[in-house]
Amino acid sequence: MQIKFSPLLVQDQDEALRFYTQQLGFEPCADIPMGPFRFLTVRSPEGLAGVELVLQPLGFEPARVYQRALYDAGMPAAAFTTADIATEYERLRARGVRFREPPRALGPIIGALFEDGCGNLIHLVQPLRQPT
Repeated sequence: MQIKFSPLLVQDQDEALRFYTQQLGFEPCADIPMGPFRFLTVRSPEGLAGVELVLQPLGFEPARVYQRALYDAGMPAAAFTTADIATEYERLRARGVRFREPPRALGPIIGALFEDGCGNLIHLVQPLRQPT
């Protein structure tokens, strides 16, 4: 069994597609109409082959409440990894990504929290040691 799709709730699918492709540099994958919404996915060109992030619309009120609760609590909705957080932080800031704080040591990682403009906080993480 493998993880193929990882959903991320977004307030606006068009805005999310713009942010994740133009600002983060992800690549669009699926864009399939499904009633008033779309099955919309992106992937990282550096990521594992076949794994896609689903830009999931907020189609019902409990999803909105859940997303808002995470955001208000400062909890990330997703985490992305990088081998060089300092370089990635500067690259993303130059593209207009809003970070809540610069990268800092957090135990076995260096992490920085940024906003996606679609209602989510995303944790950018550099592991300090490779998992065994």
